[in-house]
Amino acid sequence: MFTPLDQAFMRRALELAERGLYTTTPNPRVGAVLVKDGKTIGEGAHLAAGEAHAEVDAVRDAQARGGLEAARGSTIYVTLEPCNHHGRTPPCVDLLLASGVARVVVAMEDPNPKVAGQGCARLRAAGADVRVGLLAGEARELNIGYVSRMTRGLPWVRLKIAASLDGKTALANGASQWITGPEARRDGHAFRARACAILTGIGTVREDNPQLNVRNVPTPRQPIKVIVDSRLEIAPDARLLSEGRILIACAVDDAAARLRLQAQAQARGAALEVITLPDASGKVDLGELVRELGRRDLNEIHVESGFKLNGSLLRAGCVDELLVYFAASIIGERAQGMFNLPALEKLDQRRMLKIHRVSQLGDDLRLIARIT
Repeated sequence: MFTPLDQAFMRRALELAERGLYTTTPNPRVGAVLVKDGKTIGEGAHLAAGEAHAEVDAVRDAQARGGLEAARGSTIYVTLEPCNHHGRTPPCVDLLLASGVARVVVAMEDPNPKVAGQGCARLRAAGADVRVGLLAGEARELNIGYVSRMTRGLPWVRLKIAASLDGKTALANGASQWITGPEARRDGHAFRARACAILTGIGTVREDNPQLNVRNVPTPRQPIKVIVDSRLEIAPDARLLSEGRILIACAVDDAAARLRLQAQAQARGAALEVITLPDASGKVDLGELVRELGRRDLNEIHVESGFKLNGSLLRAGCVDELLVYFAASIIGERAQGMFNLPALEKLDQRRMLKIHRVSQLGDDLRLIARIT
């Protein structure tokens, strides 16, 4: 169905889509390549919500190179189904039909209910040769958070951990900097940068006083900071309150404390919001928090917290993926582990994972595992 040349052009479209890795939220990352007579005549990528979609960018590029009729009779390779509805921009299908594109090769259908096959159907009805499914797995991985939000109403939650080879994340006294090397830390910041929000708990804020931002890789924007703080105990001089957008999830309805924190954060250049999401035990309802983040159009959530919140998120079924950096070291007993979970009586009670990818970064190993 697809030729080696088709594969090569779609791989290029996927490369272009990665240009929006840090910037397209809440939109998907999409790339497009226009081809005529086996040669590229235009390329495009969607870079930010409200800006041109990848197909539009590619057609404009082709027209700038070869005139208004340049795209007529061409093939477009696009990593996500062209849209057929008015959002912040007009439907891409209209432009493709008007410009005379004859063949449309799509990596995957758009899971957005507003699209969901309608773009491809309209192109076929107008006489275009439409093929779907080329490198669909790669396209889905690039937009795993967007797909999750569109199909489940939930963001993709990635829990990051740095640990010794025996699974220890900190000494008994809390010391944890630095278990892993600079390559692993830089890679961790790249995952922060692609996320819509970075989530942590009040314990980590108290013990580590993190900035909770992206520093080790270039990025045009900073993710939202989300703090789970049941009793609203965060100190007003916490470093993470000094910039950006901050969301604190608590379990107490304390208007005075909320207003005080908001004023203090605003004075330091941050925009802070407090939401109250109590569960039956007086703690933050983590499942409802994740649902709320989905309602706020956040695609990927990057978690960096301590073993207590790690365990709570796992128990609540809120984790989709583990991002674990293993250092080539052993810490030994009486140190903190990765998760605070109850002891099991039978092996069949264990939580099963699927290893997705293993890579070496300097002297450390990066393991990505998904909850089955």
